Amino acid sequence: MVADSHRTVTAIPARERLIFALDVPDFGAAKQLVARLGDSVAFYKIGLELATSPHYFGLLDWLLEQDKKVFTDLKLYDIPATVSAAVRQISKSGASFLTVHGDRAIMEAAGAAKGDQLQILVVTVLTSIAPNDLKDMGIGLSVEELARLRAKQAVAAGCDGVITSGLEAKALRETLGSGPLIVTPGIRPSDSAKNDQQRVVTPTLAFRSGADYIVVGRPIRDAADPTQAAAAIQAEIAGVFG
Repeated sequence: MVADSHRTVTAIPARERLIFALDVPDFGAAKQLVARLGDSVAFYKIGLELATSPHYFGLLDWLLEQDKKVFTDLKLYDIPATVSAAVRQISKSGASFLTVHGDRAIMEAAGAAKGDQLQILVVTVLTSIAPNDLKDMGIGLSVEELARLRAKQAVAAGCDGVITSGLEAKALRETLGSGPLIVTPGIRPSDSAKNDQQRVVTPTLAFRSGADYIVVGRPIRDAADPTQAAAAIQAEIAGVFG
């Protein structure tokens, strides 16, 4: 358990706090990597790259058969009726998390359709976006202001939590209180390259800032020894949570 002035972190198994982004092109590559990682990873995110392959739901079923948890990172963004229908379909799959993107009506549609098992996470601001990018999009808010606004809308709409950079995690934990989930991508161990991510933090800083889960992709996938890289992050998580 980690306590600070804002919250006491709920009892999520420590090894499930690391979500590995399974960003590979096909089922075969995914199965090979999952087999290689073995017990070092218990929770997998499958996103848009695999969603454009023919085997997305076959992979989801296979991961569940391997006793893994699954995060369907599809960032649903459409009219509310279409999002609602898609969420109902995903809720039957056995996935634990699903991401949505967009306005309050989309969030409300997703929150109402999710059922009892699926948890809906709303994307606040993508970790590839820098402050100047918001200006280019005609948004007059700072990254933190926009993240706070979308986080409050997500919870009010009946969603379970948010996806946010670790740089905004502390502010959002203060805003949301202890209940809603905060899942933080853009994680880079201290010796890793940023790649195309703009707003990154280390695993320890993300959790100390109020995150419940972290999402890690390339620092594990592209490591010389992915299993060792995942194990090192798990050891860092264990050091945070005891």
